[in-house]
Amino acid sequence: MNHQPARVDLEPREKILLRGAATLSEVELLAILFQRGAQAHASMRFCDRLLSRFGGIRPLLSADSKDLSAALGVGTARLSILRALPELATRFFEASLPVGEAIRSPADTEQFLQARLRDLPHELFCCVYLDNRHRVLRFAEMFRGTIDGTSVYPREVVKEALAVNAAAVILAHNHPSGVAEPSQADERITRRLKSALELVDIRLLDHLIIGDGSSTSLATRGLL
Repeated sequence: MNHQPARVDLEPREKILLRGAATLSEVELLAILFQRGAQAHASMRFCDRLLSRFGGIRPLLSADSKDLSAALGVGTARLSILRALPELATRFFEASLPVGEAIRSPADTEQFLQARLRDLPHELFCCVYLDNRHRVLRFAEMFRGTIDGTSVYPREVVKEALAVNAAAVILAHNHPSGVAEPSQADERITRRLKSALELVDIRLLDHLIIGDGSSTSLATRGLL
């Protein structure tokens, strides 16, 4: 009997089906999207050059369309894929905190907020309004710019909470520097908002600072 030798060098499309997506490198994952016909090796070489040029998957997917178009081999079709990928990822994580459903875990909230805020070039202050069963009533982008005592207005946060009949609120904002450490201004505005919400019997559950791949909970720090 003739036995074919076992194949060790699986192509990305075969590997993902046999071994799962987590076993693939970034080059292999991108190659699946860009592969034309049976040209797996050519696709992998292209993706390897592309990732090397931009310095990894996050810088690649965050790059400006003009810079992406300037890369050799990135035409309209490939540019469309690169623009669609981060939006798909954002929508995937947004689905972990759907309106009308209860928050299942703090990790779901963190993933959702990471997806919305992590890569923004500016600070954005947001509120997640919840009912008394911690079901999501609304996610609201409230204030943009440097988060300090003059840019965040407690009355607007309270006004929105009353409008949706919220029983609790989770605050969040990002640090474009990537460092998720709360500043003194963050702590001050948290105290102001907590006091304002307490006047109308609404609980402040947490204030999350979103950095580059990490977040800090002021509740966990004992600052609420």
